[in-house]
Amino acid sequence: MTLKLGTIGTNWITKMFAEAAQMTQEYELSAVYSRTVEKGQVFADELDSSAAVFTDLDEFLKSGIQVVYIASPNSLHFKQAQAAIKADVNVIVEKSAFDNPQQYEVIYSLLQMHPSVRLFEGARHLYQPNFMAIEEQIKQMEHISGATLVFEKYSSRFDDYLAGKQPNVLTREFSAGALADLGIYPLYAAIKLFGLPNNQYYFATKLTNGADGRGTAILRYDNFDVTLLFGKGSNSYEHSEILGRRDTIVIDNIAELGKVTYLDGQGQERVISTPVPTNPMVQEAQKFADIMNRPAESRPEYEEMLLLSQQVNLVLTKLRQSAGITFPSDPHTN
Repeated sequence: MTLKLGTIGTNWITKMFAEAAQMTQEYELSAVYSRTVEKGQVFADELDSSAAVFTDLDEFLKSGIQVVYIASPNSLHFKQAQAAIKADVNVIVEKSAFDNPQQYEVIYSLLQMHPSVRLFEGARHLYQPNFMAIEEQIKQMEHISGATLVFEKYSSRFDDYLAGKQPNVLTREFSAGALADLGIYPLYAAIKLFGLPNNQYYFATKLTNGADGRGTAILRYDNFDVTLLFGKGSNSYEHSEILGRRDTIVIDNIAELGKVTYLDGQGQERVISTPVPTNPMVQEAQKFADIMNRPAESRPEYEEMLLLSQQVNLVLTKLRQSAGITFPSDPHTN
C-alpha cells in the first residue's frame, strides 16, 4: 500500500527523507507543513511534487496523510508528535525525538490509546547494511575490550554563533546542542551494539549560552567502557574503533559508515562494508514502510525499535544531567 506522506520542516534532511521515500516507491508526498506558504511551495516544487501546502497543523494532519515525518527543531517534536498520534497518523520523528523520559512516557501512553499508530525515531545509520555488518562481526569476536565512537563535524550554524547570534541547533531553548544533535549518532550505535550501560558520564565543553558545543561521554559496562567523542565546532577525521583482544573493527565514520574494516589478531585487514547508497535514508524509509504495511507481523520488531528509542532517550537525559545541562521542558526547571 502506498503511504500518503506529510512532512514538517523544509530543511535539507527533510528533503533527503522525502527523496528516499520516493525512491522506495512506498510513499507519496501529499502534504507539506511550513511556517509560510512560500517556503512550503518551494520545498514541494524542488521535489516535483503536487503536495498541498499547509500552515495550520490541525488542517495538515486532517488532510488524509497516513504518516508524518517531523524534522522541526527538537523542542517542537513533542507537541507535534502528540498531535499526530491523536489524529491517528503514524510518526517518523528525527533524533533526538523527545527531551526527556517524562515526555516519552506521555507519548508512550498516547500510543497505547491509539494502537494502530506506529512511532519511529529516525536513526538512519542503524538500518544501513554496514551497521548490520558491524553487529555480525561483533558476534564473532570472543571478547570486547572497549570502543571509541567519534562524530565531530563543524556546523554550518557555528559561524552564526561566533557572530553573536543564537541558532536553534546550538541553544538549550530549542533542546539542542552537540549531544542532542551529533552525539546521538554514536550513542544510538553504542546502545544498539552493547545495550544499556551501568553508568554514564558527560564532560561537556559549554558555549556561552549554556548549551554544549562539544564533549566526551563515557558509558561504563561490566567489563569495558565506550567513549563517545562529538562536537559541532570543529571537524574530526579520527576513525571509530571497537576493540576485541587482539582484533579490532575500524569504522571511518560512525554516522555515515562509508568503510568498515576488520583486523584480525595478526593485523590482517578485511573490508566488511559494502558501497553506501547515494541516499543514506532509503533503507530506513523502506524499513518503516514495511512495518506500517504489516503491523501485526512486524509488531515484535517494532516494539524492539521503540524500546531502543526509549533507552537512548533515558541515557541521553542522564548524560545531560551529569553535565548540568537543562532544557526548559525538564521537570525540575518548571
